[in-house]
Amino acid sequence: MASSVLCSTPPAKFTRSTSSQRESFFPLPSSIPRLWPWQKQKVKIGPLNVSQMGLGTWAWGNQLLWGYQRSMDSELQQTFNLAVDNGINLFDTADSYGTGALNGQSEKLLGKFIREFPGNEQLADNIVIATKFAAYPWRLTPNQFVNACKSSLERVQLEQIGIGQLHWSTANYAPLQERALWDGLVEMYDKGLVRAVGVSNYGPKQLLKIHKYLSSKGVPLSSSQVQFSLLSMGKDQMEMKEICDTLGIRVIAYSPLGLGMLTGKYTPSKLPPGPRSFLFGRILPGLEPLLGCLKEISSKRRKTMSQVAINWCICKGTIPIPGVKSVKQVEDNLGALGWQLSPDEVLQLESAALQCRSKMIKNIFQTR
Repeated sequence: MASSVLCSTPPAKFTRSTSSQRESFFPLPSSIPRLWPWQKQKVKIGPLNVSQMGLGTWAWGNQLLWGYQRSMDSELQQTFNLAVDNGINLFDTADSYGTGALNGQSEKLLGKFIREFPGNEQLADNIVIATKFAAYPWRLTPNQFVNACKSSLERVQLEQIGIGQLHWSTANYAPLQERALWDGLVEMYDKGLVRAVGVSNYGPKQLLKIHKYLSSKGVPLSSSQVQFSLLSMGKDQMEMKEICDTLGIRVIAYSPLGLGMLTGKYTPSKLPPGPRSFLFGRILPGLEPLLGCLKEISSKRRKTMSQVAINWCICKGTIPIPGVKSVKQVEDNLGALGWQLSPDEVLQLESAALQCRSKMIKNIFQTR
């Protein structure tokens, strides 16, 4: 289980680096320690020590769903600096993140931000990049998959990637391709291109198969990234978590806020722009019990709904990676750390989630 720190201090005043000086969003009393408790708290993903929460970078380069523009890069860099300065060292990306000509933009930006980080060098050196390699139909051999890893290394301009992940399984539509991709993971690990190996969107059945295969090759499977939140809670989600616990695989929870549906920002009459509006319009009307419970607990805790939803993921022993594209979002997400929901609050949230008429739609790439 991921460890948490009970903290009765007021909300943290998050610090941010600039190229010329360190400045704070709020005055920091001299009696407050430079490091907040959660900044020293780390959990294991294989051989790696990472923060209890990471950050997702799907939006960095995605124009279609998240409205990315190059003019946003300056704030994205501030977002990155703020997160690293406050103890976050896990950043999730993928070689497919970025639309059209911007394909791979997320990896490029992460590499740039690491090189230009103006703060403590040790913080930058400890950053763990977890990238995912797409199971494109033209990646048919282990060597082609290894070349995908090398291309990612060129984009981030690093000698080694923290966690190399297979983005999805091809078992549902191209089972013969699957073994070649697995062998590609083995080869990139043996060559030292990645420090750890993981998978994404694998269900229990395929996870057991790849774990057994990688083990036979002497390669540990360190992480499994799946959709994991109060919005997707159910038998499949918890079965996956139990298997990972048994095998010593760390669960990385993507979409811990249900693409934004658990933030309290949206209602059936106030939908986000773009493609998400259709999905939100279908699901939000059936979430009254859960959203009501989140609102009640967040009010009692003096937290935001997002912070409560992310903290629930941490309490379940996962590493949530909420997506961010603004300083404000990072500030909010950091408030999910340094405290812990009570067992009763966890049960209240889960009971409310089970009462909902709507659930998060399963990722089409998710296998059994």
